[in-house]
Formats: sequence, structure tokens, C-alpha cells
Amino acid sequence: MSDLPRKAVTRTAKLAALPLGFAGRATWGLGKRIVGESAEIVGRELQQRTADQLFKVLGELKGGAMKFGQALSVFESALPEEVAGPYRAALTKLQEAAPPMPTRTVHTVLEERLGEDWRELFAEFDDKPSAAASIGQVHRAVWHDGREVAVKVQYPGAGEALLSDLNQLGRFARLLGPLVPGIDIKPLIAELRDRVSEELDYGLEAQAQQAHAEEFADDPDVLVPAVVHQSDQVLITEWIDGVPLSEVISDGTQEQRDRAGQLLARFLFSGPARTGLLHADPHPGNFRLLPGGPGGEEDWRLGVLDFGTVDRLPGGLPDTIGTSLRMTLDGEAEAVYELLRVEGFVKESIELDPDAVLDYLLPIIEPAEVDEFTFTRGWMRSQAARIADPRSPAHQLGKQLNLPPAYLLIHRVTLSTIGVLCQLGATVRLREELEEWLPGFMPEEDLDEEGSAAEA
Repeated sequence: MSDLPRKAVTRTAKLAALPLGFAGRATWGLGKRIVGESAEIVGRELQQRTADQLFKVLGELKGGAMKFGQALSVFESALPEEVAGPYRAALTKLQEAAPPMPTRTVHTVLEERLGEDWRELFAEFDDKPSAAASIGQVHRAVWHDGREVAVKVQYPGAGEALLSDLNQLGRFARLLGPLVPGIDIKPLIAELRDRVSEELDYGLEAQAQQAHAEEFADDPDVLVPAVVHQSDQVLITEWIDGVPLSEVISDGTQEQRDRAGQLLARFLFSGPARTGLLHADPHPGNFRLLPGGPGGEEDWRLGVLDFGTVDRLPGGLPDTIGTSLRMTLDGEAEAVYELLRVEGFVKESIELDPDAVLDYLLPIIEPAEVDEFTFTRGWMRSQAARIADPRSPAHQLGKQLNLPPAYLLIHRVTLSTIGVLCQLGATVRLREELEEWLPGFMPEEDLDEEGSAAEA
């Protein structure tokens, strides 16, 4: 048996073992209940044991398993502390690393895609990967003109592995659901699966990254490395150093956390307005905090990597988001409800109480009510618990609301970014970013007044 089929069989066996493990633990939990242990304690132990196995398996694999693990890891903030604590390290590891592919395989891909004389393109090339992700790994090198570069090499067979893993994970999405309260796992896996071909296309990624690099070229807050060269399965970009956001989360000062959080929020909302693109993979492995100028940590910039998944929004984020957010903050229940109905968030066949919809939305948008807000794991957990509890009015109402396809990726990216802000424990002036960049959030008369004041 060749290496590739053997590896495919091994990864399939590991993923297939997950539902069997879930079933075994459910039987164990039933036994505990029979002998009189409380349902809450047994449920917590089951959740912890399930999570331990899940992230152990995902951490050993690349492809869709790792992609799913990375997407799920940003929601770690929503987990109860006693459950999240034991495997937080495993989640963080998923955000930064995976087992490397053999050096000979890397060389083969480079020879096939860059030509037999590929080494002449580089003054130096480090065979040891500096980072690994779900579909490729990155090598540090020096381009022939002296620039330090990052060389991303796609794993052979990455597409098949992605689809196989995500299809298999999709089959037992229902069993994974209880891991993260308030997060619907099935559409998350479906959306990751739908974007496989886009993520594998380094040509599309190069276009998206270069568009951001040019737009943010002189930006004091955000740095996107420029594209140096691109071919099938190989993408070469300028190298950037900096502190990975996962390290800021685990060991950063409060100043670093706040600065990183502010810049992350700024990039989330300014990116679509400035480039017509939404960076749609906001896990901490894709960001760096870069040392700044003489102002110290106040001058630190956010380095942004990996543009393999983007949402194309030629007009920026939809006005509906900003308008409904503003009207919700103003308590305009009827107007909010009508706008949500027109946009398809409330299906025509369903009648809801506008005041109940407002009560459902207000806690979620609490960070936009104040000049600055401290994002915490506790706040995230309270939001998740409110929506996940089957007995709560919020849970019942949430099941009746609909998410139109055009908003699916925007919704996931926003939730993921909030998850990272909670991991950072950052105090962020979110309202400031919304007023600056979110269409529809500022009333038109206020915008007119700002423009007149600026002209004067």
C-alpha cells in the first residue's frame, strides 16, 4: 500500500472513531445517572471527555479536520470555564501548528510548480517549515532580490482530504453540537465545505491579498504583506515578524490585548469598506502584533495573513446591518422587525412579536451601546447560554429567525472575531469603529453634519 492510501485510511479511521467514542461515553454517562450522580455533573464530564477526544484527533490531522478545529477554536470563549480549561492549550495549538510534510515532498511541489531551477529564485530557503495550516505549510526564505519571503506550499491531495474530512464530520455534526453552546455546527461544516475550491485556488488568494496590501500600504494600523510570486500550489509573499495573536492571548500584557482587539475590530469593519472584500478566516493564527514606532505599544500594528477565504462585498458590508443595529439601539422595535422581515431574516410564514425580537437582539449588541466595552469569556458564555438553553425565550425565538445566504459568512466572521476579542479579554472602542466604517450605522443627518464640519 502506498503512503497516500495508507494515510487516507488512517485519517478516516481516526475520524470514524469519534462517534463511537461519543456513544461509549453516553453509555458511561447513563450508568453514572443510574447510580445517582447529578445530571449536571455527568453532563459536564461527558462534555469534557468528548472535547478531549475531539481536539486530540483534530490536532493530529491536517485537511478539513484541522480547518474545522480552527474554526471551532475561536468559540472556545463560549465554553464553561471548568470544561474549557483542560483543553484550551489544545485549541490554541490548532491555531498555530500541524505536523509538517516531508522535505522531499516540498521540493517536488516546488520543482513541479516553479521549475527544475527553482532554487535559483531564492538566495536562501529553509527546509524546516515555520508554520503549518489546514491545506499548506509555510517556509521562510530569501527571494533572489534580497527580500525575506514566506513560501506557502500546498499539500498534495489537500482538496480530497478537506472534502473527505468535512463530509465525515458533517455526518455526525449533531453529536458535536453540544460542545459549544449556542453554535450550530452543521451549517459551519457545510459552509467550510462549500468554500473548499476557493481556498485551494492560490490565484484567488493572491488577488485578495494584493488588493489588501495595496489598500493598506501606508496604513499606520494594519500591515498586509505584498504578494511576490504565485503559481498553482505555491504562493510567495513578503515575510512579516511579530507576536502571534495566540501568544498575546496566552501571555500578552493588557496594553497588547487592548491594542490587538482594537485593531482587529478596525480591520473587520474597515476591510470591506476599503477593499470590497471581507477577510473570512479570523482565527488567531492569521494575525500578528507588530512592534510600532516611538509611541510604544500604542503604535503597534496588526499584521494580517492568509486570504484564502474572503467574502466578496463590492459595496462593503450591507447597509441593513448598520441600519438595524442603530434602530435596535434606539429601541425602534417595529422598524427593526419590518427591516428584518424585508431582508428575509423573518420568514413570511412566521409572525413574531417585534418587542421580543428587540429583547433578543439587545444583549448581543451590548458592546455597541457604550463608548468602550471589555470583551470577556464570561460575557461570551452568558450569551451562548442564553441562546442555547431550550427553556429560554431567546432560544425559542432564535429558532424562528432565518439567516439569509448572503449573510452567512458575514455572521460567522463577526461571531468568530467576537470570540477572539473575548479570548484576548480586550477593552475595545467598538462604537468608534462602527461609526467610522459600518454603512447605515450613522444617521444620514449626522453624516451630513460631520461632512459640513469637516469642510468648514
